Amino acid sequence: MSDEGSNNELGAKTWLERLSQVLSAEPSSRSELIDLLRDAEQRQVLDSEALSIIEGALQVSDMRAGEIMIPRSQVVMVRLDMQPAEFLPLVIESGHSRFPVFNDGPDDVVGILLAKDLLSLALNDGGPSRFNLKDALRFPTAVPESKRLNILLQEFRATRNHMAIVRDEYGGVAGIVTIEDVLEQIVGEIEDEYDIDEEASIKMHRDNSYTIKALTPIEDFNEHFNSRFSEEEYDTIGGIVTQSFGHLPKRDEEIDIDGFYFKVLNSDNRRIRLLHLTLPSKGKGN
Repeated sequence: MSDEGSNNELGAKTWLERLSQVLSAEPSSRSELIDLLRDAEQRQVLDSEALSIIEGALQVSDMRAGEIMIPRSQVVMVRLDMQPAEFLPLVIESGHSRFPVFNDGPDDVVGILLAKDLLSLALNDGGPSRFNLKDALRFPTAVPESKRLNILLQEFRATRNHMAIVRDEYGGVAGIVTIEDVLEQIVGEIEDEYDIDEEASIKMHRDNSYTIKALTPIEDFNEHFNSRFSEEEYDTIGGIVTQSFGHLPKRDEEIDIDGFYFKVLNSDNRRIRLLHLTLPSKGKGN
C-alpha cells in the first residue's frame, strides 16, 4: 500500500474516531455536532447534499407551523353552499389538489375537499345534480401556529393527512401547511401545486401584481420591468432582496426597494424561494 493511501486511511480513521468519540460522549451542543459534520463534508467523507439534509433535519425541530404556512390570503377556499358550477372554475383555475371548505365564514372550516373526489361529477349519470359537497369532505386537521414541525411531520405520517389548517391564537384561520412545506425545510425545494411553472419565472396576476421566483436572473427582471438593478454583486433578484433585508427574511416579511414592493411568499432556512411584487405606481410590466 502506498504512503498516500496509508495517509488517507489514517485520516479517515482519525475522523471516524473523532465522530465516535463525540457521539459516545453526547455532543454538548448542536453547533458542535454541526461543526463536526461540516468537517466531514470538507474531508469528502460526507457529500454536500447529505450535509444540507442533515442540517435541515436538525433545524426543523426549532421551526413552527406559522413560519412556513401558506397564509390565508393565498389559500383558495370553497364555500359549503356552493354548487359545482360555482366552485369547479376555482378548482380548475388554481390547479390545487386540496381545498379547505368553510360554512359561516373563512374561520369556520368544516372539511377538506380533494380534487380527485370531484371525478364523480364526470362519472356519475346524474353529474352535478347528484353531487353532495358535504358528503365529499375529509375531516380537517387543525394545528396552532406554534406547532413544532418535527411533531407536525410525525402527525402527518400517523394520520396520513397531507394538509392541516393553521389557527392563530384567537382560533381564526391563519393559513394552511402541507407535508410538502415541512419536507422542503429538510430536503430543499419540492415542486408542488403552489409553485409557478418551471419555465415561467415571472407570473402576472389579475390585479397587476406578480409572483416571482427568487432565482430569476436580475437581467431578466430588469428587462421585464424596465428596472435598473445592478448585476455586479448579485445574479438573482432573490440575492438583491436578501441583501436589502440584511438577513435571510422569513415568509411575509416585506421591503420596498427603489419603489418595488417585495413580499416574501416562500423561503426555507437557506434561501428565499418565492416573492410577491407590487410595482411602483408609475412602473411598467410587460
